[in-house]
Amino acid sequence: MFKFLKEKLKSVVDSIKKSVEKEVETKEVEVKKKVVKKPKKKVEKKEVKKEEKKKPEVKKKEKKPKKKEKPKEEKKEEPEEKKSFLKKIFSKKEEVKEEKEEVEEKVEEEKEEKEEKPEEEKKGIFKRITEKVTKFNLSEEKFEELFWQLEVTLLENNVAVEVIDKIKGDLKEELTTGKISRKGVEEVIKDTLKKSIEEVLDIQTFDLVKKAKKKKPYIIAFIGVNGSGKTTTMAKVAHMLIKNKLSVVFAASDTFRAAAIQQLEEHANKLGVKMIKHDYNADPAAVAFDAVEHAKSKGIDVVLIDTAGRLHSNTNLMEELKKIVRVNNPDMKIFVGESITGNDCVEQARVYDNEVGIDAIILAKADVDEKGGAAISVSYITKKPIIYLGTGQAYDDLTKFEKKIIVKNLGL
Repeated sequence: MFKFLKEKLKSVVDSIKKSVEKEVETKEVEVKKKVVKKPKKKVEKKEVKKEEKKKPEVKKKEKKPKKKEKPKEEKKEEPEEKKSFLKKIFSKKEEVKEEKEEVEEKVEEEKEEKEEKPEEEKKGIFKRITEKVTKFNLSEEKFEELFWQLEVTLLENNVAVEVIDKIKGDLKEELTTGKISRKGVEEVIKDTLKKSIEEVLDIQTFDLVKKAKKKKPYIIAFIGVNGSGKTTTMAKVAHMLIKNKLSVVFAASDTFRAAAIQQLEEHANKLGVKMIKHDYNADPAAVAFDAVEHAKSKGIDVVLIDTAGRLHSNTNLMEELKKIVRVNNPDMKIFVGESITGNDCVEQARVYDNEVGIDAIILAKADVDEKGGAAISVSYITKKPIIYLGTGQAYDDLTKFEKKIIVKNLGL
């Protein structure tokens, strides 16, 4: 089931992943180039050198006033002061030398420390770069370019435009406004797709058997176009109800085709179910009415009405269906659609819902549906739950619908 769509989705996700990774790599290179252009290290060295040169000059200026004070003492004793003066000069020179040596040692130490700092700064800079680049946002323009691949894939697989818009909106929000990791691009896309499809399929469902047990007789009308598998699906539902200890009667209200009455009668005989029928071209609403009255008189639990396949575009035939619904007031109107028809199935369900109102959906031939567009779209468009999937020709081939089945079959 949905094999074609699954493979296509995998291919597109891989393609988007590669495109995003390339985009990140180019951004990473740009960021690194910007960082390399800024000569922060040289500026710091120059500032240090200027400060170092100023230090010895400041000390020399502080010693100048001492030289001015010495002449006052020299006036008293000139010969002795000359000797002491020379001694002082030599001693001061030695002090200055020592101070210079200390300053030079300090300068060398500072240089060594600053030669080590650039390495540490380099590490810090590259950490900052990786933090900026490993998480990023796609531009809206780039997103539109990449999403086009996915949009085409979904359209090819009969996914409704409304569903595509929903998926697009969710992905856009995740990839352009949130921050994603380069390493987790594939996971982000898959998780977002999974979440979107789960939300699309998140229409509250119900247990048909439990509903049928609440009222007697419980009346169910099966509607849909010719060839959708409506009659076979009705027989499968009858088999399920009988297994749950509910009695059933058929109403052969498809009087438009003589072969339809014969087909339903064969199913009734195999299942051991009573069938109410009239002649070919009889009033379908009258046949259904008789079946309901029979159920009431015999204490039968469920009445299943088989209707003729009306084309949703034929207003006259749709009026006939409306009469069946109006006269018999069914408790449940189930639309049976052929899963493999994709968007046609979705459009049929939409029109039937607008014309007569549908309560639930069964998708027939889901086992041979390689695309899955109808299964993804029909419930979202009509806001009605898919309750079962037809997965074969046998009576037991009726699978309870669960959204996790769809998600699993899509490889998400």
